[in-house]
Amino acid sequence: MRYVSTRGQTGPLGFSDAVATGLAPDGGLFLPESMPDISGLLPRLERLSYADLCFEFMRGFATDVPADTLRQIVNRSYAGFAHADTAPLVRLDERTHVLELFHGPTLAFKDFALQLLGNLYEHQCRTRGESINVLGATSGDTGAAAIHGLLGKPGTAIFILYPDGRVSPLQERQMTCTGAANVHALAVDGTFDDAQAALKEIFGDQDFRLRHRLSAVNSINLARVLAQCVYYLFAWLRLPAAERGNVEFVVPTGNFGNVLAGWWLQQMGVPIRGFKVATNQNDILYRLFTTGEYRVGDVAPSLAPSMDIQVASNFERFIYSQVGRDPAQVRAIMAAFKATGAWKFEHFDRGTFSASRCTDAEIPGIIQRVHRQYGYVADPHTACAFKELNPDRVSVVLSTASPAKFPDTIKAAIGLEPTHPSLETLKSRPVVKHRLPATAAAIRAYVDTHAV
Repeated sequence: MRYVSTRGQTGPLGFSDAVATGLAPDGGLFLPESMPDISGLLPRLERLSYADLCFEFMRGFATDVPADTLRQIVNRSYAGFAHADTAPLVRLDERTHVLELFHGPTLAFKDFALQLLGNLYEHQCRTRGESINVLGATSGDTGAAAIHGLLGKPGTAIFILYPDGRVSPLQERQMTCTGAANVHALAVDGTFDDAQAALKEIFGDQDFRLRHRLSAVNSINLARVLAQCVYYLFAWLRLPAAERGNVEFVVPTGNFGNVLAGWWLQQMGVPIRGFKVATNQNDILYRLFTTGEYRVGDVAPSLAPSMDIQVASNFERFIYSQVGRDPAQVRAIMAAFKATGAWKFEHFDRGTFSASRCTDAEIPGIIQRVHRQYGYVADPHTACAFKELNPDRVSVVLSTASPAKFPDTIKAAIGLEPTHPSLETLKSRPVVKHRLPATAAAIRAYVDTHAV
């Protein structure tokens, strides 16, 4: 399996090189040269455990990693998840399920990909005899999950940019209270989009990237999206056979990576009926899927901070498919978007996707309704997904984070304050963070000093 850039000016790479590179040197994102059809494999995959399913799925993409090594990496990645099913599918009523994706070490869905990616990085450092410096930007959960995927691993350093004051207190503590020497939590001025723009500029500096062996941990990294495909497949296989053809996955998302993973699985022949993109009040994706126009707006801090995003970097992979896999058109669209902050799609297939938008004023009421109706406690991001469910379809709501990460919002809504032992432990540890301007120059200077 080879991987190509959406912008077409980087030669095809194998899996390990594409993972290590992260963002393609031409500024594009890697994706498979062609999507395999896995529909014929589905009966054989039906009864597998999560780790075994992940191995069977990933072996078709990580073709340059020996099978025994890949199996060890996968098993190690999911051994620390707290639930026996890893990603349990909870039935709320006859047409509504919740896919719980928060039983990993940092209590968020990002653990599924970033535990695996951390172990892949460790394998690469060991086999290649090289160190690696991992750089990422986060609006909340990615940073903590990325840090915990690489915590203390030899030959690695991780630099995570996050918007100072715009993540929840417990999300910040998960990044800043690890005590690990290879972790650098960089609190930058501005928004997540400012941090992500600086990150992309840094990765565009090829001399700097090669000198420090930089790799990207954001969902621009190919391995992130592929690993997330697995929990969609796991959930689909656990639905009753009669429901599988009419299922709609309802996905809280800001950066488009989470829903892209499900859509990729559909492109591989898994008969998923559709996807609902559930946004918070920072609703660029809602506006896109209802109007066909992709236009940047202002970012307003919200009760669902991991979706406080206006430039959904993974959307470039979707654009690539919508323009017939034509890199020249992708380059033109992304250049126009960078110059004007907008792009109107003339021929845009929205048949698979619907969208909803949820404001801060609505989130507490939805948390109350879900708790009253089902006895289920949803975190603020998951609450956005419950805004509108299609009564004609079987809905699988992706529950992306533990409510214990947002105790103030939950307590204000339903009078209960969820807790988790791992989060309580963090409250007594010192915060270690480094304040920086959200500029490529300032971040380069910091990495120059602290890279391994």
